[in-house]
Parts: sequence; structure tokens; C-alpha cells
Amino acid sequence: MTRLHLFLSALAVSSLAVATAPFQTAVSAASQVGSVTAGTPMLEPRSGHTATLLPNGKVLIVGGMRRNQDFYRSAELYDPATGKFQGTGAMSVARVGQIAVLLRSGKVLIAGGWIGGSSTTDSAELYDPDSGKFAVIGRMTTRRARPSATLLTNGDVLLAGGDDHDGRSAAIATAEIFHSDTLRFQPTGSLHRPRSSHTATLLNDGRVLIAGGVDGGLIAGAELYDSKTGTFSETGGLITPRYKHTAGLLPDGRVLIAGGSDERDWYGTMTSAEIYDPRSGKFTATSPLIDSRFKLPDEAVQLASGQVLISGGSKTVEVYDPASGKFLVASGQMSDKWHFMSETRLKDGRVLLAGGYPNGDQCTAQTWIYRP
Repeated sequence: MTRLHLFLSALAVSSLAVATAPFQTAVSAASQVGSVTAGTPMLEPRSGHTATLLPNGKVLIVGGMRRNQDFYRSAELYDPATGKFQGTGAMSVARVGQIAVLLRSGKVLIAGGWIGGSSTTDSAELYDPDSGKFAVIGRMTTRRARPSATLLTNGDVLLAGGDDHDGRSAAIATAEIFHSDTLRFQPTGSLHRPRSSHTATLLNDGRVLIAGGVDGGLIAGAELYDSKTGTFSETGGLITPRYKHTAGLLPDGRVLIAGGSDERDWYGTMTSAEIYDPRSGKFTATSPLIDSRFKLPDEAVQLASGQVLISGGSKTVEVYDPASGKFLVASGQMSDKWHFMSETRLKDGRVLLAGGYPNGDQCTAQTWIYRP
């Protein structure tokens, strides 16, 4: 199994069907969890891009692809006040599957990704909202496409796993720290096994939960990164091995893991969901999604209510309610089952949903607004 198809392949296969009765039950409660309406299109159709909320309330959209092998250097800004997009500076290289992390300085770290053909990159740059420009900085310790990236409590960034490419597609186990004060990358402890298409969630105690992913086969195992020791330790395994899923922190400190796919990829999309409890180090099952979905944003959005938004891979938007342990469907729908779209919670509590690609090669510039 190669994993460049995380962004670059789009098989024309429909997602699994959804049972009618549960869907109707969820829709009947839709008014409790908000609505989805169409927004202003982006300047460019994009998938596999990043979206980052800036301190000024605008959203930075970076890179991604228009279609297979057509990548972007360009970036654009969404202004919630006007609901419109405008262009901003361009990166030094066109890339898809990169990471983007808002630093405490207000600048945005952009690193890694695929840069054309099957090549990955170790290059990194910083976006400065004040100047609207990107500046090249030091390189990562290794090439990575779609690694996990987590802003740690000390302001540094943990980058773990991802795909490298040296004539073949392969997950990697290495990890590194980006030091925000020196703007340099430094190796840290390695994952216990290579993984790509996993999720990484910062826990309330400062540790980072790494869950699922793929390395030739699906991974059930999970690991915890401790920034104090710079090491990874194994923790309880997923009930259902999965990749291309999403993860979201719940108000009580537990972590929701939802959706994804098995080895069959498009044929194996999942509705299952589970909860990780840092106190016990174990995963337990929770109610399933209403619709099966994969190729999701890595990090699910926690709403002001404490509920967690799940979008992508389906026309519907679902909200997980920790109080009831169930998923509910918001009213309104997107125009298609968009994969590798982005979701960004705005300062006023709304969520910007942008881009993605359907079961085909052409990406979309469409956006939607979720209102709680």
C-alpha cells in the first residue's frame, strides 16, 4: 500500500450507505446543534491545504492542490467580518500535505509536505501576518509529508511520523522539536513504530496522544509523548485500527477518535468512534457516527459548548455531544462528500469549512459556515 494517495489519488467509489432511521433521528435533533450554510468561495479550489486562525481573527489558507500534481505556492486570507477572501504572500515552494502551526509570536510555521511528483521536502518557512509574507527558515531534520504537528505547552512544536519518499512511499518513526525561540529543528525521541495518517492531540497534562495510522498495515497502537523527557511511551490500543480519521479533545480531558478507514480505503470507511481516557490509558467505545467518513481534518473542532464538530467525507456535518455520548447532525448540507477539507473555529464561535475534493480529481473552492 502506498500512501502518496492520501492526497493524490481519488478513486470514483461511493462511500458506504447510511441507515435511514438513525439519520432521521439525528436530523430531528439538528436544531440543537446548529446549521450549515454556503459561504463565499476561496480564490482557488484547494484540497490538502492548511487553515490557521490568526490573532487578528482572520484565517490563513495555505498551499494544497488544485488536482493531482497541480500544487499551490499561493495563500489567501479569510476575513470573517466581510466573509471574503483576499490573496497574501506566496510560499517559496508549492506543497500539499504540509503542517501549519500558529506560534506564540503570532507567526505561522509551515513545514514539510509533497512538493511535486512523489517527492517530500524538509523545507520550512514562517508566515508573518504583519507583512503578509513567507520567509524561509532552517530545514527539518528529515523530509516529512503529512506528519502530525502539535504546539506544546512551552511554545515549541512537536512533529512526529509522516511519510518520507526515497523511491518508495514509507512511514517514518522519527520525531523532532521546532524551537520557537531559535527557529531551529532538533531530533527528539522516536515513535515506537513508524506511522502516517495518524492523529496527535495535546492532553490537559501537556502530554501528546498519538493514535492510529498506517505503516504498510493499519496500526491499533497508541503512544504518549512526554515533553519533559523527550520520549514516547506506549499506551492502550485502539479498539478499531484506523487511519485518515480525526481526533478531538473533550472538555473533561478525554479524547474522541472518530471515523477513518481500514485497509480497503474507500471501501472501508468507518462510522465507529471511541474515547481515550488519560487516567486509565484505555480506549472505550462510544456511539457511532451517523455517516461513515474518512480523509478527515486531523483535529476535530471543539465548540464553545464543549461539543465536537466532525466534517468532511460526507455531505453532512455531525456534532458529538459528550453529555449524551451521541452524534447529532446539523441542519443543512454541503454540496458533496468533500475529502481533506479544512475546518477552523472563528473567534465568534462559527466554524469555517473550506475546500476538499469529492470522489474525483477536481478540488473545490467552495466554503461553508457552521453556526452553533
